[in-house]
Amino acid sequence: MPKLHVLLKREELDPARLDGKVIIVLDILFATTTIVHAFAQGACRIHPVRTPEEGLQVAERVGPCLLAGEHLAQAIPGYAQATPMALARFGLEGVEIIYCTTNGTQALASVAHAGHVYVGSMLNGKALVAHVVAQHADASVLIICSGSLDRFNLEDFHGAGHLIAHFTDTGNYAMTDTAFAALHAYRGSDTRSALLNSRVGQMMAEHDLVAEIDYASQRDTLDTVPTMIDGTLVRIQS
Repeated sequence: MPKLHVLLKREELDPARLDGKVIIVLDILFATTTIVHAFAQGACRIHPVRTPEEGLQVAERVGPCLLAGEHLAQAIPGYAQATPMALARFGLEGVEIIYCTTNGTQALASVAHAGHVYVGSMLNGKALVAHVVAQHADASVLIICSGSLDRFNLEDFHGAGHLIAHFTDTGNYAMTDTAFAALHAYRGSDTRSALLNSRVGQMMAEHDLVAEIDYASQRDTLDTVPTMIDGTLVRIQS
């Protein structure tokens, strides 16, 4: 029976133990939520990078593109704001995006070599899980909470529980202790409250981003499933 496991922060990742697993990366506030939303708005490709300097190098290779990103919740000079609704205001139909964030893109870059990598959020949980169950029925699933600079993040753990709730409804998996814990934490709390009252949520609220948190709190509103191919994110066409 395949397993469901949750890493509480990206620093727990052992790159040598990814073979044969389906990897789902979460950074609910806001990197993976932004990625899912950007694809739903028509973005064609997204390049997750570790540093602003790497982003500029990738942009030179890619050509016309949009640079977006943040570091410690502050916009990177020369980069567009990295939250879902703010980025969408640029008009993303057919746009290629270079994306750099404090935690989420770091986690994605860390698993770029894995065979099956997906991007999750509250927005696309149902569609993402349905795709994984249909395409990788016998594979174990590793959900990576990006966390924040080696710290546990409540909002990512809540997001993991949201995905696990869908996995238990549609598939047959053996859950590890962290998967069970995430599921119980999710079922025992309200999504908006969990996101808004988390440490990162409070920091984002101080930056007048409550509307972005409200958007990120919506569950199963998009059928967008981003996946990583050769280090670049694309949308799976349904």
